[in-house]
Amino acid sequence: MVDKPIAKILWMSVLFLSMRLAAQDRFPDGTLIPEWFRQIEPTNILKLGKQYNIREHGIKEDSSLLQTAAIQAVIDRAAANGGGVIVIPKGTFLSGSLFFKPGTHLHLEEGATLKGSDDISDFALLQTRIEGQTVKYFAALVNADNVDGFTLSGKGTLNGNGLRYWKAFWLRRAFNPQCTNMDEMRPRLLYVSNSKDVQVSGVRLINSPFWTSHYYKCENLKILNLYIYAPAAPVKAPSSDAIDLDACKNVLIKHCYMSVNDDAVALKGGKGPKADKDPDNGGNFNVIIEDNTYGFCHGALTFGSESIHNRNIILRRIQIDHAQRLLWLKMRPDTPQRYEYVTVEDIKGSAVNMLYIQPWTQFFDLKGEKDIKMSYASHISMKRIDLTCENVFNVKKSGQYKLSDFSFSQLKVTATRQPLIYKDYIDRFVLEDVVINHKKQ
Repeated sequence: MVDKPIAKILWMSVLFLSMRLAAQDRFPDGTLIPEWFRQIEPTNILKLGKQYNIREHGIKEDSSLLQTAAIQAVIDRAAANGGGVIVIPKGTFLSGSLFFKPGTHLHLEEGATLKGSDDISDFALLQTRIEGQTVKYFAALVNADNVDGFTLSGKGTLNGNGLRYWKAFWLRRAFNPQCTNMDEMRPRLLYVSNSKDVQVSGVRLINSPFWTSHYYKCENLKILNLYIYAPAAPVKAPSSDAIDLDACKNVLIKHCYMSVNDDAVALKGGKGPKADKDPDNGGNFNVIIEDNTYGFCHGALTFGSESIHNRNIILRRIQIDHAQRLLWLKMRPDTPQRYEYVTVEDIKGSAVNMLYIQPWTQFFDLKGEKDIKMSYASHISMKRIDLTCENVFNVKKSGQYKLSDFSFSQLKVTATRQPLIYKDYIDRFVLEDVVINHKKQ
């Protein structure tokens, strides 16, 4: 028989443990968030092998001299010698597409700029992943495929040098309004694919000709303390998404600044009537986007336009300024989509739209099939939001998708144009402590 003091201690221990477990951070579907998401360690290049300072290997500091082959030779030398860190020192170095190999890393010292060529012929044409499909297209400035443990670090800059590409795109779009994003040939700035345990931290990613950073089939990916920028004026940087996650699992995006002329964080994964059957495609699972700051963007968090399944997505503790949309669900008529278990919480700032859900009609293709593909969005929670906007609820009711199990709670919103929330648009829609224009809903 256990005496009373010991029994009390045991009871208190069990109670404390149960309270601790209850307080643990969880994904929207209730599963515990692993400790990995809370482990934030700066990249220590001293632990990554030999350092290869490109200046010490014959690379000249010259912003007008293309040195792709010479820089690639340094990467290849490091890989052949068992790996190491390619160090870009202070100065500006011009290059076309570079390919990192297993065991190699990239470090940009403070004051260093790796600048992309503005001539598309300086970028390799190869089989790659772009816009939800695997096709022949142009490599990015920095590419890392099947490079587990890859790191990109430092306080320097990847500069996409995009102005010439942007002008060419808008000229072509004016000549041909049906010009797609890929028709005007443009490279991305950073592309990491088929890799685990990746960390991209500290650097500046600016002026990308196309998507700024694209991650395809990556697992255990941390994106930390980045400054990502592409202009909305005077020349718009078209489709300059800050971060595109394409069929990725376990992703942390933290302490970043994002301001681009397209979506800040976009979840990709595939498109088309049979997109969910294609092994090249996939969903995004267990993604946390937290403690970031946003300037202008089309969507702070966007699902689509090439996306089939996203689950356990958290956007929290962000400051947003003049975004077009806080949460944007793009619903394609040609693609079966499922967006589920999404939490948007602890948001402050301004946006044109708080929630935006509309059919996506740009460049869709049923590929000969007669009927549209039904899509679903469910278990979407938006809470503790203090926002100034034009429209709170810019949602179109449509027969091509079903919306269910949404909840809005602890919202304090000022809407200058459309303050109404249409509860009948969504099955099982809960409003709790929602105040819009000083009126409780």
